[in-house]
Amino acid sequence: MTEKTRRFDPEASSLAGEVDPAVMEELLSVRGSIDNIDATLVYLLAERFKATQRVGHLKAEHKLPPADPARESAQIARLRALAEEAHLDPAFAEKFLNFIISEVIRHHQDISQNHSLRDV
Repeated sequence: MTEKTRRFDPEASSLAGEVDPAVMEELLSVRGSIDNIDATLVYLLAERFKATQRVGHLKAEHKLPPADPARESAQIARLRALAEEAHLDPAFAEKFLNFIISEVIRHHQDISQNHSLRDV
């Protein structure tokens, strides 16, 4: 754990002192679960981007395009179906994946450009 994460106050709230203490206790408990989920999401995204960096290097080495529209469409359809199964708004899931895909493509473009510069 870094100094920044140690300084995080899980009980920070503008509601403190304004609601019943029992309600505040339950609210903080649920928020603690949310904080744990958020931390897991961050670490999962970090692992995902490590894998996509490897893909980017493979694409650059073999002069493949940074984007793969057929793969992206298939992933979006798959994620929408998973979202429906999980009772998550599929439109939200698609927006989230589109954001990730755009970041991955940007990284792949950077990797490809840097790889090309080394070949010069």
